[in-house]
Amino acid sequence: MEKENINKDQNLNEEEKFQNKDKNVEEEKTELSPDEKIVELEDKLTRTFAEMENQRRRFEKEKDDAFEYGGFSFAKEALNILDNLERSKVSLENDENLKNSEALTKVMEHLNIISSDMISIFKKNNIDEIKSIDKKLDPNLHQAMMEVEDDSKEPGTIIQEIQKGFTMKDRLLRPSLVAVSKKKNEKKTDEDEKSKENKEKEEEN
Repeated sequence: MEKENINKDQNLNEEEKFQNKDKNVEEEKTELSPDEKIVELEDKLTRTFAEMENQRRRFEKEKDDAFEYGGFSFAKEALNILDNLERSKVSLENDENLKNSEALTKVMEHLNIISSDMISIFKKNNIDEIKSIDKKLDPNLHQAMMEVEDDSKEPGTIIQEIQKGFTMKDRLLRPSLVAVSKKKNEKKTDEDEKSKENKEKEEEN
């Protein structure tokens, strides 16, 4: 009995040794070589540097935008002052009590000076007026508020500016509100031709 137990223990020990050997072989296989470790580290470093560069570029762009367009909101609000000046000028010019008076002439001169000064200040700060009249409608710069029949212009040509638009460098502060031309209603012309034909037939009969 003792011999049998001893033999069993020996067999178990040998099996454990073989199992441990197999484990060691597998670990040796999965363990990276020094060259492979270097390649893996280089890949990790490359990715890390790429992420850092992207973050740096993002930060630089945000910083440049803040510097370039920091006054964007202020400029947008300042346009309201210019609008109010234009409305005041129109209101005064249409006042029957002030028409053709020296007081009106002097007031208009002062308002025009203020208006031109404001526009020059805008230009110095890269705020430019959008050119609209006789231009083709550009959805990026203009907003059509109405259509006006005009056969002398190509359809979609701006013939009236309701409110001036402005840009700040390459950004739109606000679009120009405009009226664009369209051809006269073709249906009406067709109906007119038909009515003429009918009249001619009636006269013949």
